Amino acid sequence: MRVMVIVKATTDSEAGKMPSAELLAAMGAFNQKLIAAGVMLDGGGLKPTAQGARVAFNGADRTVKRGPFGVTGELASGYWIWNVRDLDEAIDWVKQCPNPMPGPSEIEIRPFYEMTDFA
Repeated sequence: MRVMVIVKATTDSEAGKMPSAELLAAMGAFNQKLIAAGVMLDGGGLKPTAQGARVAFNGADRTVKRGPFGVTGELASGYWIWNVRDLDEAIDWVKQCPNPMPGPSEIEIRPFYEMTDFA
């Protein structure tokens, strides 16, 4: 099953504060473990929402809103796409992850819909 693993934003990530060299090295080593295990399909960090935009749809109307956006803990600051057996395996991998932020942080795991879900 494929899952998206979402690193939630923090005040530091929304301010554009870059991770320390030590954290970058630890995350790089974790990513190498994921790759070696055949789990990691993709991943990346996202720039702060101040550098992004949202497009709202209402019928034929489109409204563009430029960032920054709302509640920091509800925003994404990075992601992975993993191929795992099940949700429990994804949880096990996340528990091995270095804390992706200098302070408290949260990672969300969401399964993708697959074609078999629509059969």
